[in-house]
Amino acid sequence: MRIPDPALVLLVGASGSGKSTWAATHYRVTEVVSSDALRAVVGSGTADLDASDDAFSLLDQVVAGRTWRGLTVVIDTLGLDPDRRAGWAAMARKAGFATVAVVLDTPAATCRARNARRDRSVPANVLNAQLQRVREVQSELEAEGWVVHVVSGDEPGWNVASMAGSVTGSDVGSREASVAAPARSTATPGEPRVMLQVSRFPWGEDPLAWLREVALAADEAGFAGIALMDHLIQIPQVGRAWDPIPEPWVTLGALAGLGTDLELGTLCTPATFRTAGIIAKSAATLDVLTGGRAFCGLGAGWWEREHAAFGLPFPGAAGRLDGLETAAETVRALWAPGTKAYAGERVSLPETTCYPRPVGKLPLIIGGGGEQRTLRIAARWGDACNLQGDLDTVRHKTAVLHRHCDHVGRPRDEVGVTVLDIAIVGSDRDDTWVRVERLRGRTKAAAFAARHHAAEVEAHRERHDRLFDEGVGTVFLALPDFEGAADMERIAALARR
Repeated sequence: MRIPDPALVLLVGASGSGKSTWAATHYRVTEVVSSDALRAVVGSGTADLDASDDAFSLLDQVVAGRTWRGLTVVIDTLGLDPDRRAGWAAMARKAGFATVAVVLDTPAATCRARNARRDRSVPANVLNAQLQRVREVQSELEAEGWVVHVVSGDEPGWNVASMAGSVTGSDVGSREASVAAPARSTATPGEPRVMLQVSRFPWGEDPLAWLREVALAADEAGFAGIALMDHLIQIPQVGRAWDPIPEPWVTLGALAGLGTDLELGTLCTPATFRTAGIIAKSAATLDVLTGGRAFCGLGAGWWEREHAAFGLPFPGAAGRLDGLETAAETVRALWAPGTKAYAGERVSLPETTCYPRPVGKLPLIIGGGGEQRTLRIAARWGDACNLQGDLDTVRHKTAVLHRHCDHVGRPRDEVGVTVLDIAIVGSDRDDTWVRVERLRGRTKAAAFAARHHAAEVEAHRERHDRLFDEGVGTVFLALPDFEGAADMERIAALARR
């Protein structure tokens, strides 16, 4: 069972039921606020009942502060006081948090044995009263609106959900998508696939060795392919302007010579950077060099600065989308069989002599989720679209794509859905939050964590499953803090091949 995250988690159980141990197993120290620990701060020790009022006053401040900032808080008290529960629940619900009560259903004999081993044990009559109240409290919690989960005090195996936000009905039972290969499943539903999208290149003094190590490690881990970001200057969302950002088609040519099974392509090449014919030629050549493992991501372009810096025209939004549609039609014409002239909707070519031809049907992925133009272009010319967003966003955009397919007369299953997933993946909960703090800049931690679905591998894998179940063919996984081949061990379980 997964607990929503962020959430207010109230531990409920008698003394000795294992609440503190459970909390330490599943949450970071900074996420847990304990009335006993606060008694030790403001009083003489954890059993100083005279310090209880001050301790609970501090506890309330912690709960208020963390929920206001959108951060999970775990309350480690007996959880038996309905008035205190009501106050904490009100704070949580004001922040839009789920309220979860974890009831430690530990055998009475176990609680008594643990209590007896304490330096200052709880009086037997008090412990008996607590045990009786725990048996009664579940119905109260449900009536108060808490989501109740009952676990054994000896049971270690509870998981915490992704930091991306509360689990809702729309998140249940789904999966994510796939791109291209000799089987060309980029464009059509099939086995779920995860590719590595590389946007950072901290390659030090030996760039080719760094690239080689990354590709070989990705192949060994089981990733279906590698996609490279196509920009002329490193974008501010990823790094500094003076960080290296290589020309992708040249770089993909180097990766093609490694003899891996990886599919290779861009996500996405702006149609504003190169004439469409040159894009078609580059992708076709890569497809031949890889034995049919290339794909081409194509987008409208969006960053004016790099265009100005490199002397490239930067039309308005409508002009860029016109250029994307023209480019998509052009590459389609040049990848088609034969050399005859082509007269189409936006493009006229005196001949279509483009050799070498792609090995087979080279997948064209249209990047972007614009509902009026971009997804219509994908429906008309693409083998797949590439989206960003949560499960509900992907569902909505997919429905729009399908309406466009119906309008242009293409079967819906001819145009696949892929997702770019920019995710923070930690080796454990502490590591995840260290990464959030290092990367978030001035963005609030909870908002940054939610935007990047910050979590450990298991939560990401389950999130990908929900996308795959919705018909996504390929997930392109991008790590904001990607350093190189060493990261592969941490994320290998997310590969699907």
